[in-house]
Amino acid sequence: MSGEALLSLLDHFLSHLVVERGLSENTLEAYSRDLNRYLSALAGEKVDDINAVTPNHLLRFLAQLKKEGLAPRSRARVLVSLRMFHRFLLLENLSTANPASRIEAPRSLRSLPTTLSPAEVERLLQSPQGRDPLDVRDRAMLELLYATGLRVSELIGLKLGDLELRLGCLRAFGKRAKQRLVPMGEEAVTSVQTYLEGSRARLAGEKETPFLFLNRRGGGLTRQGFWKMMKRRAQEAGILKNISPHTLRHSFATHLLENGADLRAVQTMLGHADISTTQIYTHVTRERLRQVHEKFHPRG
Repeated sequence: MSGEALLSLLDHFLSHLVVERGLSENTLEAYSRDLNRYLSALAGEKVDDINAVTPNHLLRFLAQLKKEGLAPRSRARVLVSLRMFHRFLLLENLSTANPASRIEAPRSLRSLPTTLSPAEVERLLQSPQGRDPLDVRDRAMLELLYATGLRVSELIGLKLGDLELRLGCLRAFGKRAKQRLVPMGEEAVTSVQTYLEGSRARLAGEKETPFLFLNRRGGGLTRQGFWKMMKRRAQEAGILKNISPHTLRHSFATHLLENGADLRAVQTMLGHADISTTQIYTHVTRERLRQVHEKFHPRG
């Protein structure tokens, strides 16, 4: 096998991602960039046979990325690319082993998501107190996001026809347009109903749009518009953490697991294709327990 043969394996993998996985162009470019860099590193070590690759080759490659100053999040993404590539080759009988199978992300690569405590969530949800249509909308959006764990893109993409308020659930369309049913909870149902009873029509004006949540001009909200709103509401609630648009999604998952929810059930509600993605929240809960122990145990 030659260097050209390794590139041929990469082309085969990328074609699989296009045909079978339907990934976006940006995602494909990221995989291609990461793996071309990886194959170049193998060539630098005179490796031209995929079956000659060992876990040490991958570890040296990741260490070199760290030495070059690549950010932890970017290195974590590269590791995902390596895992997917080698798993694909093994499943397709294009290699005889998967050298990435037992490589775990070092702590320096793990980025635990920021979450809010239940008390902080309560303050955030209570922040929009007015009766202005935007206050009513913001309250409904925040309640719904925390109740369902939707991605922000899924939240702002919700349409009126996606709601099943009598059943207390909604249809969410996740990555690659995968559909799932998600329970809403009573508080979120009530907040959304209140928003629909008058505030949405006032925001829409003469415009007709299928989207559930509207901006002040009657159009659909953008991700940036939601982020600005959430940041403002967090400041009003006195929350000092560096939150992101997905903070309520992270908090939703963490609080469910802390209260005994089944990991598979949380995976389904979040719309994760792989349960390993959901398992990051078990790290969050363990880290919180460790902090509590250190703070309150006499010998912590």
